[in-house]
Amino acid sequence: MKLESFKSRREFLRVGCRALSTAGAAAALHRAGLMTARAQSSSDYKALVCIFLFGGNDANNLLIPNQTASYATYSQIRQNLAIPQASLVSIYDAASGTTYGLHPSLAPLAPLYTTNRRLAIMMNVGTLLQPVPRGSNGLPQLNSVLLPRNLYSHSDQQIQWQDATPQGGGTTGWAGRLSDRVAAASGGVVPPAITLAGNILLLVGQNTQPSAVTTTNFGLIAPASDPGSTALQSLLGLDSGATLVQAAQSSLRNSVSVAAAINAALSSSGSVGVTFPNTSIGSQLSQVAKLIQVRASLGASRQIFFCSQGGYDTHSNQLAQHVTLYSQLVAALVAFDQAMSALNVQNSVTTFTESDFSRTFQPNGNAGTDHGWGSHALVMGGAVKGGALYGTYPTLALGGPDDSGNRGTWVPSTSEDQYMGALAKWFGLQPADTDYVFPNLKTFNYQSPAFI
Repeated sequence: MKLESFKSRREFLRVGCRALSTAGAAAALHRAGLMTARAQSSSDYKALVCIFLFGGNDANNLLIPNQTASYATYSQIRQNLAIPQASLVSIYDAASGTTYGLHPSLAPLAPLYTTNRRLAIMMNVGTLLQPVPRGSNGLPQLNSVLLPRNLYSHSDQQIQWQDATPQGGGTTGWAGRLSDRVAAASGGVVPPAITLAGNILLLVGQNTQPSAVTTTNFGLIAPASDPGSTALQSLLGLDSGATLVQAAQSSLRNSVSVAAAINAALSSSGSVGVTFPNTSIGSQLSQVAKLIQVRASLGASRQIFFCSQGGYDTHSNQLAQHVTLYSQLVAALVAFDQAMSALNVQNSVTTFTESDFSRTFQPNGNAGTDHGWGSHALVMGGAVKGGALYGTYPTLALGGPDDSGNRGTWVPSTSEDQYMGALAKWFGLQPADTDYVFPNLKTFNYQSPAFI
């Protein structure tokens, strides 16, 4: 971002605050300012990388039953959205003795599941306040339990995935609270939580705040030859006498400090050695890889990254959209896996997906689908117990034992809290801090799937 000369403090505040709220929330740092860097053992490093699929990914076409009878049921109900069985990428789940198929665009990921065993799939996971019982007729008893607020709403479900308070009203995110308890203590010259996809609730904690970076540069630093740089430094040194102005100056000063630290670390590092695809999600994961590469220079032993890919609200033309979206996502994931291997941190970095919800199993009349509930998620990394499926695959029956209605909106068999709880435990969350990070996990007896 090129910084121009400002005519007044008011203009400085207007532009500065705008910069902080976009590229630059790049940096409200942990309360009083930069944390002191500590010497950390590289073997202790761990990172979580969240990829949020905005719009509601139709996971019914991500993981597909691939045995004769079950595929016939799938094909009959999916109709014009059914993926031809011959094109499915076959994978085997040893625990259930069942063969499934991945969407053909996910084919480059198959070796990570079948051979390298660094990929697992979390089945039918979603926002829940408590387990949903089945009645004597075998159907979900939705009226007997509290349900997440405004199910099927994009904005509400996106927020609930991020704040892990399905009843609503959360002001912090589960990853931000995890940073409060685990990552903040690791020290470092940048915040432990970093977003590559703009301001996001997921990374906001009570005591820690995320840093935001773009996919084209890492900060608000203007070239030394830029007159705006001199003007900025001068303004940063002003004693305004106004608390609001001082706060804005402090935040921007920290932004510049963070950017300077990152740029200095990057300038002395070599190439990651992997070519990432020239897509939005590819660029985001490329930047994450660069930041992980310079983790030692930044003094980081725990980091949480947020990336995103939009376009999954497929009310029409879903088949073609999925080919594009999945192809871009998979190419970026494969490149990122290669980069983590090149950096020798494969066992220390876990990448996972989230999404608003899945979509109706029954198509609509526009070659698309409508808002659903339980979904399937991908988890990738060397610490993952890959080559396996976790959770319970829904019964593909409209109005059946897993349908919250009559169109195939699957009641989740695993809660978001349980899914994220497993990741947080691996990251270093202690039992005494579990209620702080996941206040609803006690409803599920603190039980999480053992995929990591």
